[in-house]
Amino acid sequence: MNKRVNKLSKGLAPRLLAGQILVLLAGALTAGLVAAVIGPPIFHDHLLQAGHQENAPELVHIEMAYRDASLIASGVSLLISLTGATAVAWFLARRLRQPLAQMTDAARELSRGHYSTRVPHVGAGTELETLAGAFNVMAARLEGVEDTRRRMLSDLAHELRTPIATLSAYHEGLHDGVVTLGDDSRLALTAQTERLERLAEDINEVSTAEEGHLALDIQRHKVADLLWAAYGGMHDSYSEKGINLVLDVDQATGLETLVDPVRFAQVMTNLLTNAHRHTPAGGTVTLTATREDGEAIITVTDTGDGMTPEQVQHAFERFYRGDSARTNDQRGSGIGLTISKAIIDAHHGGLTASSPGPGKGSCFTISLSLGR
Repeated sequence: MNKRVNKLSKGLAPRLLAGQILVLLAGALTAGLVAAVIGPPIFHDHLLQAGHQENAPELVHIEMAYRDASLIASGVSLLISLTGATAVAWFLARRLRQPLAQMTDAARELSRGHYSTRVPHVGAGTELETLAGAFNVMAARLEGVEDTRRRMLSDLAHELRTPIATLSAYHEGLHDGVVTLGDDSRLALTAQTERLERLAEDINEVSTAEEGHLALDIQRHKVADLLWAAYGGMHDSYSEKGINLVLDVDQATGLETLVDPVRFAQVMTNLLTNAHRHTPAGGTVTLTATREDGEAIITVTDTGDGMTPEQVQHAFERFYRGDSARTNDQRGSGIGLTISKAIIDAHHGGLTASSPGPGKGSCFTISLSLGR
């Protein structure tokens, strides 16, 4: 344990004891003053009422005995109180020293980047238990953020590796004269360049959205109209793959919400593209809208690959790769769902994912406040 912890431990008991001594001295001084000012006149009056003469010699000795007894009693009481205060201060300091030292060490380890550090059960009262619990929650969140950051950097490197390798290979081939700049090479170079450009745009967009700087043009729209537009934009690609795209807006009659139509269309495109990617030919993707507790609930449900609980938990994280299909898919940047959630959050709504399990399909649910 380092000097800082030792200083904290050594200083705690004296401070507790000093505080209790100040309280005791203040109490003793107050009691002494009150007894000195009020006690003797009252005692003298009682002696006179008992039949003693005003100037009787025994009256002086009795009053002196009263004062001496009061002084001795006050001194003994103060000494006992100081002894008790010392014992209490020592006990409390000993009880608090270990948990405080544990939390100090844990905070120091956390500051060094050891995010797996946790404070054990300290058993030192509700307040310290609450502090330890809050510390552990903070540490867990920091650990999650760090894991996400590392995974994001790894996946970003993976995203960049393929287009950079392709561009480098064509550059060397053109330089050495092995490759000529024809239609095929031009298409390949254009595709990889567009992939890098799309990746840069998506990273910038999700960062802007998560920072709360996303510009929105909020308008009142009928939910059914928004879903019909999304359905029309994706119907052809679904038909080409042989996936049945179903739109159910029977319960959306009269539902209106305040949204940016362009951004909402971007969210629906991302969700429907994701469902299209993970649903095999012959499967079904259902797009529905209902009213629930003063909100418009929009769901995109597919009968495709499904997700594990871990994949559901991380579905909206940047560059999260839950399966090989996502890893091998080069049409997106891997942050479409992240962007979608950030856009819905900017609308003060919610976007969640659920799945019964692998091979049992997935469901993405949007909740938006109804337009008033």
